[in-house]
Amino acid sequence: MNRFVIADPDKCIGCHTCEVACVVAHAGNNMFLQEESGADFNPRLTVVETDEVTAPVQCRHCEDAPCANVCPNGSITSKNNSIFINQDSCIGCKTCMLVCPYGAITMVTAHKSGQKQLQSGLRSNTSGSWSRKERIVANKCDLCEDSGKGPECVRVCPTNALQFIVPSQIEDSISRKRLASAQSLQQFGGFSRL
Repeated sequence: MNRFVIADPDKCIGCHTCEVACVVAHAGNNMFLQEESGADFNPRLTVVETDEVTAPVQCRHCEDAPCANVCPNGSITSKNNSIFINQDSCIGCKTCMLVCPYGAITMVTAHKSGQKQLQSGLRSNTSGSWSRKERIVANKCDLCEDSGKGPECVRVCPTNALQFIVPSQIEDSISRKRLASAQSLQQFGGFSRL
């Protein structure tokens, strides 16, 4: 079973700390020392705020991931009980973004070593001059896999609204629910009263 992060909307206060922590975790360099014009703010989760609910939405690392099933070149794969996008091979077709049932995939400008990547062949005419077009790739939660410390959003949430779920927790939860269900049957005398 895949790992994922889930939010408790009853605890979320909409502070966006999780979004900032996500951007910092994936910046690759100290984003606080960058020029404002050079800093891109592309969190891999999005805090949604309505009159009824406030909660971050992010990839649920689906077991039968629709995004991976439609990727035309295999850039989305399952690894370490999670779903990952290889941005180096992503062609920016947006198909994964369209099929994600959670709206957890966005398209962003590709970066390498802090620099925006440009397409080698495609050019764009902006303001009367031709220039190389930025390379656009799919972007989603990767559970901060490269950090070795787990998801930063979970670590920094001031209200503990985010929880990192791993397969053993799910199995324990199911076992507890089954036990409680069996005990409730015993409490009511099973089916003998029917």
